[in-house]
Amino acid sequence: MVYADNAATTKMSRTAVAAMLPCMEETWGNASSLYGFGQKAKEALEAARAKVAACLGASPGGIYFTSGGSEADNQAIISAAHLGAKKGKKHIISTAFEHHAVLHTLKKLEQEGFEVELLDVHENGRVSAGEVSAAIRGDTALVTIMYANNEIGSVQPIAEIGAVCRERKVLFHTDAVQAAGHLPIDVQKQNIDMLSLSGHKFHGPKGVGVLYARTGIPLENLIEGGAQERGKRGGTENVPAIVGMAAALEEACAHMDENMAKVQALRDKLIGGLRRIPHSVLNGDEKHRLPGNVSFCFEGIEGESLLLLLDDKGICASSGSACTSGSLDPSHVLLAIGRPHEVAHGSLRLSLSEENTEAEVEEILRAVPEVVEYLRGISPLWKDKVIGKREFLLPESYR
Repeated sequence: MVYADNAATTKMSRTAVAAMLPCMEETWGNASSLYGFGQKAKEALEAARAKVAACLGASPGGIYFTSGGSEADNQAIISAAHLGAKKGKKHIISTAFEHHAVLHTLKKLEQEGFEVELLDVHENGRVSAGEVSAAIRGDTALVTIMYANNEIGSVQPIAEIGAVCRERKVLFHTDAVQAAGHLPIDVQKQNIDMLSLSGHKFHGPKGVGVLYARTGIPLENLIEGGAQERGKRGGTENVPAIVGMAAALEEACAHMDENMAKVQALRDKLIGGLRRIPHSVLNGDEKHRLPGNVSFCFEGIEGESLLLLLDDKGICASSGSACTSGSLDPSHVLLAIGRPHEVAHGSLRLSLSEENTEAEVEEILRAVPEVVEYLRGISPLWKDKVIGKREFLLPESYR
């Protein structure tokens, strides 16, 4: 099997598993208990908080543990929006291709009377700091722009956007779920006020994530209960998962340079091979993109059929976000960068990690052209294009 869907989830690292085991077998007490056994779990919890903070250039007091990136996105955006509303500010800036954890939260806020402005991300999937600056108004409460897109891999100029927001005194949140553990992050240097991440995207466990909030930003509770997470997130902390996530993030950051170099080389080899397929196009910025992301559209095919046939060949891939893979609608991300509906339906996302090999990339490069050719061969629509009854939407040679 060739696993090339690391943007959906990653295999847990041995380091993460090893870190979790003592918390399940030895220090399994409740971290809120006052007796010594419980306080050992508390010590493990706070040690994990310090590790995560160090990886993000943050202080431990700014780290709140959540169930994942979606919860962290919700809490950050709702907190910032309601804080702004108290000051008469109900304008929120985001982009058209955010993760649905962000977009659906913004839609909910629109129903409360907030005005949401979604910026164009252009064909390369990027927005400039200048465009953000031009959109900021006197009543802007929040700018929320993802660090790197989960489908097409485009990386945003986060430090520049953060600097604009800081200068204009507007809170800046970034969904860094795809970036954490893969790209350098420093919330202080990049002027990030709030940040979300999820453990299973960098070889940690599922069901655990982080919300970073700069000191002084009051968070609104999504989950009421006990006094856990300094009263901002009720519920007994999942100490084993938190410890495993912290260990995985620490390991990823320690080996980031070497991992990036390896994965980028595999990515570029894969892009170079797939671009030889006629009437195909790379999605996302070729230069400013995640190390392991390869996203293509192939004209004349359906992405679902492509995935199923690749699965028969032992290749695990995706047509976009795992959160929307059950939908028959074309990706909102691909539509946002201007792909026509017909082309957007024929998308393929391959996401690599440092565990992938050159031999696996070569196997993908053998399989994908074969499957694309087969699907086009049985497509009446493709035959109409070949004989000139319909126009091609993508050029024959790669661009």
